[in-house]
Amino acid sequence: MDINVKEDEQKNLLILTPAYPNSDNSFIGEKFVKDQIAALSPYFKNIYVIAPVLYSFKRYKKDKMCHDYSYDNIKVFFPRCYYIPIFYFNKILIDNRLKVFIDTIERNGLNIDIIHAHMTWPSGYISAKLKEKYNVASVLTIHENGDWFEKEVNMNYPLINYAWEKNDVLIRVNKKDVPLLKTYNSNTYSIPNGYSSNYKVLDKSECREKLNIGQEKQLLFSVGNLIERKGFNFLTDAIHASAKTNPNILCVIGGSGPLKNKLQKQIDNLNINEHVVLTGFIPEDLLSVWMNASNVFVMPSLSESFGVVQIEAMACGKPVVATRNGGSEEIVTSDDYGLLVEAGDSQTLAKKIGIALDKTWDEEKIINYAKQYQWDNIAEQIPEIYETV
Repeated sequence: MDINVKEDEQKNLLILTPAYPNSDNSFIGEKFVKDQIAALSPYFKNIYVIAPVLYSFKRYKKDKMCHDYSYDNIKVFFPRCYYIPIFYFNKILIDNRLKVFIDTIERNGLNIDIIHAHMTWPSGYISAKLKEKYNVASVLTIHENGDWFEKEVNMNYPLINYAWEKNDVLIRVNKKDVPLLKTYNSNTYSIPNGYSSNYKVLDKSECREKLNIGQEKQLLFSVGNLIERKGFNFLTDAIHASAKTNPNILCVIGGSGPLKNKLQKQIDNLNINEHVVLTGFIPEDLLSVWMNASNVFVMPSLSESFGVVQIEAMACGKPVVATRNGGSEEIVTSDDYGLLVEAGDSQTLAKKIGIALDKTWDEEKIINYAKQYQWDNIAEQIPEIYETV
């Protein structure tokens, strides 16, 4: 798809996503979708984003924070909907999301040429239905982490299979799952996620001064939702082991989630409050500051599909210590960029962290490697796939 196509010949793209950052980025669900759209926007006349929000009677954070807004050539809609499953995907008591999507399209008079859905359920299923209704092309990107994807395959659930079979093209963010997805849809490709140009090298000392981090500290940075899958409990155990021989080690974990209290209790019980700090939610503009302030970025996840934060850290010139989680193996492909360890192995993770802190890394080599994942480079592949459909 030519980026220089005349305006009157440009098409309209509809994005379906289970979440989307709100206007001030105080809610940042599926931030990677917004970053991708920023790179795709020059290719289109209009981009419409529909991200359904469950009714919560004002008790749910997302319901309170997300309201329709527009920027550049992008219009974002947060229609309210109902979804009440009985069991995980086995039975659904109430689900009006397809109707809500159709109502949003028709009420706002959205002209659609191409649909791009993110996540299989419900976006991929809905995009296949909208494709049939409006006779337009549809593409589905499957972002699910490895464990989630495996459950979807083993579930053999008709609506998931329908999404994989009926969309014109499937995109998987890693390479290893492509052969399996081709058994559902021969038009399956691998295109990784990318990183925003906001992630770049900044002065390390200045970043530490801004964050009030001592220059002598050997700073590890990690970020993500505080949930079991992210493996922060194993990282905490690893820091406990490392701190016995490295009094200057400091691990900062950014993010919020249901395990915050449990993780803090673990830190308290291990008496490592001086070595592990939970910051809570970190605003977008400070993430690159934290990455630049660090010596090493750590990703202790048990399961990932890709892991965008790793390449964001590499774009800042930082090496990565990551687990073999299904996504990191395709990113940390050389000891020149980082080190890998088995997921859930705190002792080996501690050893690899020690090796990474002691090693002299080639910052330029890491940065140049990361450039292939810049959204501007990744986004060039996506319109080419749109053209095929």
